[in-house]
Amino acid sequence: MKAVDLLFGDLASLLSHVIVLVIVTLMFVISLRLFLDRRKKGYMSMTFSVIFVGIHYLLKIYVLLTALDTSLTAYVLLMLKIVSFVLLNFGVYQLYNRTHRKQYIFFYGLIIMGFVVSILHFSVPQMYSGTPQQVRLLQDIALELYVFVLIFLCFYMIPPYIGQQAKYQWALTVFFLIQTCHLINVYMYGNEQIWLTLAGNLLPIVFYFLLFIMLFDRVVELMQAIYNSSITDGLTRLYNRKFFYNRVSQYVGRHLPISILFSDIDNFKKLNDTKGHQMGDDVLKQVAQIMKEEAEECGIAGRYGGEEMVVMVTDPSVKMDAFAERVRSRIEKETIVTASIGYSKYKNGVSAEELIKQADEAMYKAKTTGKNKVVKYA
Repeated sequence: MKAVDLLFGDLASLLSHVIVLVIVTLMFVISLRLFLDRRKKGYMSMTFSVIFVGIHYLLKIYVLLTALDTSLTAYVLLMLKIVSFVLLNFGVYQLYNRTHRKQYIFFYGLIIMGFVVSILHFSVPQMYSGTPQQVRLLQDIALELYVFVLIFLCFYMIPPYIGQQAKYQWALTVFFLIQTCHLINVYMYGNEQIWLTLAGNLLPIVFYFLLFIMLFDRVVELMQAIYNSSITDGLTRLYNRKFFYNRVSQYVGRHLPISILFSDIDNFKKLNDTKGHQMGDDVLKQVAQIMKEEAEECGIAGRYGGEEMVVMVTDPSVKMDAFAERVRSRIEKETIVTASIGYSKYKNGVSAEELIKQADEAMYKAKTTGKNKVVKYA
C-alpha cells in the first residue's frame, strides 16, 4: 500500500510538488544572481516568474495537506498556473532578446486575457443549475482550455527568437502533456485513472528540469561569451595581444620548438585615408580570416595591434618559409592589400618577448626593402 501511495496517492503528489519547489528554488537563485550581476530585464522577469511558480506550488502543497478543495482555491491555482506560465515564457524570451513595448503588450495581454476568460468561472453558477461537481467542472473548463491556447502561442511564436530551441520546444511539449493528462483524468475519469495521475506527478518534474537546464546552459553561454571577449579582439575575432603573448610565454617556458610569424598590412594608413575606416575594417577582417584559416592546423593567430597580425606555429614539421609565403600570397590574391611578413624560430635562451621582437624586426626589414615580401630573422 505504501508503494502504491508513493507512486499514485497524495504522498506522490506531495513529493512531486516538493521536487518541483527544489528545482524552482535553484532557478530562483541562479536568475536572481544573474540579475544582481548584470541588471538585465530578462533575469528580473525570470526571477519574478519562478517566484510565482513557487507560490503556485506552495499553495498546491497547502491545499493537499489541508484538503482545502474549494471553488476559490481551484480558481486561484488555475490563475497562478496561467500567470506563472506566461511569465516563465516571457523570461525565456528576454534571456535572448531586447524587449520593446509590443512584447510587453503581447505577454501581459495574455495574462489580462486570462482574467477576462476567468469571468466565466464566476458566471457559471448563475447560468447553470447542475450538481456541485458539474458546476465546478464547468467553472474551470474555460481557463483549462485557455492554457492550451497559451501553449500553442508560445510554441509557434517564441522558438525562432531564442537559443536552445529544441529544449524549449520539448519543455512546451511536456507541459502540453501535463495539461492533456490532467483534463482527461479530471473530465473523463473523475481523477481516478492512476496512470494519468502518475503522469501528472512525474511530468511537471521533467518540465521544470528542462527549464532549469535551459537556464543553466544560458549561464554557461554567458560565461563562455565573457571569456571569449576577454581573450579575443572585437573586430577581427583573433586572439588579443595579451592572450597571444601569454601563450607564447607558456611554450617558451617549456622550451618547445615554436615559430612566430609577424605581419603588417602595407600602406594601411593610406587605405584608411582614401577609402574610409569601414573599408579598413573590412580589410582587417579579411586578412584576419586568412591568418585564422592558415593557423588552424598548426598554431594560433592573433591581432598584435593596429594592422599587425601574428601567428604562433606550434607544429615543428611546418616549413616556415613556405607557410609565410602562402600567407603573403593569399593576402595579395584575396584582398585589395599586400602584407610585409617576418618570422623567427625559437632558440634556447630566447625569451617570449625577444622571440616576438625578432619576428617584428624581420617584418620591418621586409617593409623597408620593398614591402609585400617575406623575410626570415637572421
